[in-house]
Amino acid sequence: MNVRRQHISGIALAAAAALGVGTLSACSSDSAAAGNTDKFDVVASFYPMAFLAEQIGGGHVKVTSLTQPGQEPHDLEISAQQRAQLEDSDAALYLKGLQPSVDEAIGQAGLKTKIDAATLTELEDHGAVEDGHGHEGEEAHSEGSEGSEGSEEEHARDPHIWLDPVKYAEVAKGVGAAFEKADPDHAADYKKNTDALVEKLGDLDTEFADGLKNTKSKVFFTNHAAFTYLAERYGLTQEAISGLDPESEPSPARIKELQEEAKADGVTTVFYETLVSDKTAKTLADDAGLKTDVLDPLEGITDKSKGDDYFAVMRANLASLKTALGAK
Repeated sequence: MNVRRQHISGIALAAAAALGVGTLSACSSDSAAAGNTDKFDVVASFYPMAFLAEQIGGGHVKVTSLTQPGQEPHDLEISAQQRAQLEDSDAALYLKGLQPSVDEAIGQAGLKTKIDAATLTELEDHGAVEDGHGHEGEEAHSEGSEGSEGSEEEHARDPHIWLDPVKYAEVAKGVGAAFEKADPDHAADYKKNTDALVEKLGDLDTEFADGLKNTKSKVFFTNHAAFTYLAERYGLTQEAISGLDPESEPSPARIKELQEEAKADGVTTVFYETLVSDKTAKTLADDAGLKTDVLDPLEGITDKSKGDDYFAVMRANLASLKTALGAK
């Protein structure tokens, strides 16, 4: 295509030949590799980014996801094969601060178009929200962060922006503009697809706002603090068993605190997710006499997901929240 780079590094060629580069796409079932196609080849870091690329790019893009279906994105370590995919692609779409291995690999890659979703909307510092439960394992990222060394306390910026339809729409607009610039021959289609996606996200926002407007309780418990943006958007309070890191263990004091809060705020349900262990959530629920249910952070689509794409799973999340909160 018109934006194809003519050469890739010798290292990338060798790696591709030795490893037999194949797709890791979470969004398509074909086995074509990233790069060397007649389409605009996009490597996405994980499902929410891959979904945006496919929705906006339509038939003009070939999207490959670095994170395989069912793989916990935070745990991803980039392989030599995936580095070769990056070198042979037209664009990379990622969310800086969520996957340090991806940040490093894309930073070192020679491809021209690098789209960081974290620069397309405002990321917030939710470090104090979880009462001292930190963001271990998340890399701090914010504009103007350079020169902040020496501060007494630094928190990561919460990366879970895709769970807020409004913020996700802001990212979609930025991705669409980047595609238009990188592949101008199809700019009109990218603009049309972006507008359609933003409209659908606006409808989803309305559904959440209406569905959660009148509930018996405004507090919900989650396995880890992925839903703070969503909670803030719709006037709810998320209480996470652990912090932003889904693998961190809560303290006994935190468990006791949550048990007491469940009684005070009429909490009925402890939510867990599909890609990490549900053991702690179920233990808390058993001890406090609460129900359990899935609230999917949409970091990947698997056969356990309550839907086959972003919109279906988000609507399943809405239904679960309405039930747990006693929507009227």
